[in-house]
Amino acid sequence: MTTESSPLTIAQLAELAGVSTATVSKVVNGRSEVSSETRAAVEELIRRHGYRRQRRRSTPTTLIDLVFHALEGDYPVEITKGVADVARTHDLTVGISDLRRDHTAADAWLEGVLRRRPSGVIAVFSGLTETQHQQLARREIPLVLLDPADAPAPTIPSVGAGNWNGGLTATRHLLELGHRRIAIITGPDSALSSRARLDGHRTALDMAGIPADPQLTARGDFLIEGGLTQAHRLLRLPDPPTAIFATNDGQAIGVYHAAHQLGLRIPDDLSVIGFDDLPSIRWTIPPLTTIRQPLTDMAAAATTMLLTLAHGDPLPQSRVELATELVVRQSTAPPKRPPA
Repeated sequence: MTTESSPLTIAQLAELAGVSTATVSKVVNGRSEVSSETRAAVEELIRRHGYRRQRRRSTPTTLIDLVFHALEGDYPVEITKGVADVARTHDLTVGISDLRRDHTAADAWLEGVLRRRPSGVIAVFSGLTETQHQQLARREIPLVLLDPADAPAPTIPSVGAGNWNGGLTATRHLLELGHRRIAIITGPDSALSSRARLDGHRTALDMAGIPADPQLTARGDFLIEGGLTQAHRLLRLPDPPTAIFATNDGQAIGVYHAAHQLGLRIPDDLSVIGFDDLPSIRWTIPPLTTIRQPLTDMAAAATTMLLTLAHGDPLPQSRVELATELVVRQSTAPPKRPPA
């Protein structure tokens, strides 16, 4: 008789669920042609009893699957460089997928991954579902999250940057220049990195004895258009900011455009600081002061972790966080208006 602690075979799962072994096999292998009710019933049995694979899994391909939530701008290019550098030294290839923020695309991508059997998956700023995590785990395909959108479970390896310290450093730089009316344009509330950068910003203000003004916190979306829209609102306040911390470089570009449209000069009338230090940003006029996020190094670290898991070795730590760094250029200067 099967106990709660005994892993079940496909045949045993099928008997308990009252379905065919072919149906259970489809659930285990992540196939889509199973009703949601049947899938849920089989997955609940697997959660309760475990699943005993009856044969050794096939050898994985010499492929790393790199998946983005969106392929836009310099960000994915820098990530891909880091992954490719490590993959090259191990004679591996890198396959790139774009989920386009679309759940349907994510389901199709997962089915392809389960067929391809890569050495592992690196998911970038991507919120894979718990079910998708379980499907990868059942097929013994390692997963590492890179710059995860939300706080990952402790059991899922991840690599990120010092976002809180970056937010603290950016705001401290502006404070040291003499700014007191400092606005921030955040990223999405759902993004872990956005929340950490905002917390670091608020900590810097608190340490300087400056009360946070709710009017100076603008909710952005990490897009240029969002930076443009929010900067227009901030700069039209009766007492506008003398400096804006845009929590990524894209939004900083939006701030530049808003300042130009309103006849303001950077940094004479407005200081601007970004976050990321993407390669193209140094060609802005004036060159942008920003917080460097080591995207290529983060990607290399994630790939190294993935290969360790693929070889069946334990990781020394499940979470790796690389330091950020202030890069001072010409978009920040002391304010012309004396602090109140």
